[in-house]
Amino acid sequence: MTVVDPLSLASRIASSGLDVQETRMRILSENLANSQSTGDTPGADAYRRKTISFSWELDRSIGASRAKVAKIDFDPGEFNVQYDPGNPAANEEGMVKLPNVNVLVELADMREANRSYEANLQTVKQTRELVSMTLDLLRAGG
Repeated sequence: MTVVDPLSLASRIASSGLDVQETRMRILSENLANSQSTGDTPGADAYRRKTISFSWELDRSIGASRAKVAKIDFDPGEFNVQYDPGNPAANEEGMVKLPNVNVLVELADMREANRSYEANLQTVKQTRELVSMTLDLLRAGG
């Protein structure tokens, strides 16, 4: 295992957090954008909500765990159903399958992802500031 500067290590770990939260926000945005997307043909399935899960993976090059996207999948929950006989996706009974997306849940998750992203970004910024301060001290001392 190579020796890694602790400040560099903190920045790399926070960067992995930025990556996973960016992916999370993309998935949540897709869910929100498709929250009213029905099928194209009678009885067709509507948009199915996407889910994302994370894991920690040991990065041997830095000797620490980093966050990563473990899996992007689909929510197996039931579709919402609504009577709308004029909709092109309506079945013989006039029922239309609507996405299994709860906009309030997606917005709450988006807010949490945004906060996590900001926290990781702040860590990267502070780490860079500490590195800069350390370099300034070394220059002044030499």
